[in-house]
Amino acid sequence: MPSKAGPSPEGITAIARQLILGSRKLAQALSCLSFAEPVTHVYNPLLYARQPHEAYLARFGGNRKRVVFLGMNPGPFGMVQTGIPFGEIDAVKNWLKVEAPVQKPENEHPRRLVTGFACNRSEVSGRRLWGLFAKRFGRAESFFEDHLVLNYCPLAFMEESGKNRTPDKLHPEEREQVYALCEDYLRDAIGALTPEWIIGVGDFAATRAREAVPQQRVGRILHPSPASPAANRDWAGIATLQLCELGVWKQAP
Repeated sequence: MPSKAGPSPEGITAIARQLILGSRKLAQALSCLSFAEPVTHVYNPLLYARQPHEAYLARFGGNRKRVVFLGMNPGPFGMVQTGIPFGEIDAVKNWLKVEAPVQKPENEHPRRLVTGFACNRSEVSGRRLWGLFAKRFGRAESFFEDHLVLNYCPLAFMEESGKNRTPDKLHPEEREQVYALCEDYLRDAIGALTPEWIIGVGDFAATRAREAVPQQRVGRILHPSPASPAANRDWAGIATLQLCELGVWKQAP
């Protein structure tokens, strides 16, 4: 069941309006697709978590950015719950200070329940990513002056067991349809935000960004997933070093 309407696009900046209207268009287009096994459940948080997603874009996506961080797709305890990329509950509520009603997805998986901001699980990737930004910039507003975080694909794909299935593991014809729609939105978003850099959080996002906007300067940082042994050894320090070596950030004092 889709959530109630988010913020009125008429009451925000032109850039945020473009991002919000684009996300609505993307949400509807993706909802028309179908997926074969082993995918049994597909969550579209742009529909059921539309309110917090659009509140995030309205509050933080209203100006041009120097850097856009790009993730892959929603995690079960992040964007699946909050509608916000890497949307770990504590970070979203207490650092971004965004909180809004979240409805239920269609065909909810019994092992992947959506409880919105009542979720008591923490997404490690989101905690690490937003934790790095909070430590470096202090206030969320300072980070978002020049930065924004987006996801390449807003859909979460699950198998019968509840196991996550990443977009690159879809059947080829399904993958091509998803990529085409997501890259249309990404090109429009980058056109509105005019960043100097897109930073892929992990290899997948960096590769898709290079394919979608080949004229754009694209870099990559290590993905903060705990499934990566390297990320479990001072991920924040590694990511900061990578960003400094690229010239995206100045070396920390």
